[in-house]
Amino acid sequence: MTHHTESVAPEGVSIDGKTIALLVTDGVELLELTEPLAAIRGAGGTPKIVSPKKSSLQAMKGDWEHADHFDVDHQLGTVSASDFDALVLPGGTLNADSLRIDEKAQEFVSGFFSESKPVAAICHGPWILTEVGQVSGRRMTSYAALRTDLSNAGAQWVDEEVVVDGGVVTSRTPKDLDAFNRVFLELVAARA
Repeated sequence: MTHHTESVAPEGVSIDGKTIALLVTDGVELLELTEPLAAIRGAGGTPKIVSPKKSSLQAMKGDWEHADHFDVDHQLGTVSASDFDALVLPGGTLNADSLRIDEKAQEFVSGFFSESKPVAAICHGPWILTEVGQVSGRRMTSYAALRTDLSNAGAQWVDEEVVVDGGVVTSRTPKDLDAFNRVFLELVAARA
């Protein structure tokens, strides 16, 4: 299935040979999945959808409007952080709420921190980072509704388009996707 997207890789950024996991399930915000997929491919990387779902998942436009279905590349539990170079955590309320209480998802995400690999989370995506203890002391942003959760978990929450703290990139909404993708890909490219 082809999706039209304006998002392309930043000029001169190459992540050739790198494989990026996108951890998602039903209810993922459509653009927060399709635009990073296109940006990763545009920079020469290989995106892989990892999900608790076996074969396909349902994306959404907002929380109520059903969008496209996407094939799952790897079921959660069959791969680990060591199989990838970086991780993207798209938002969508239902997607993020479901993943943050999934023990296999928590284990998968924790692996990227154990291996010091880049993690990018947008909108509701950072929710799972509170569950795996990766928020305290970090400067972060997210969808405004997560501000209290992240702050209570020890984050310094800011209202900015894109924030980088160590190897973690966060953004607020689909409007921030161009900056989110650019900064994330530059971070992945810098880690030769």
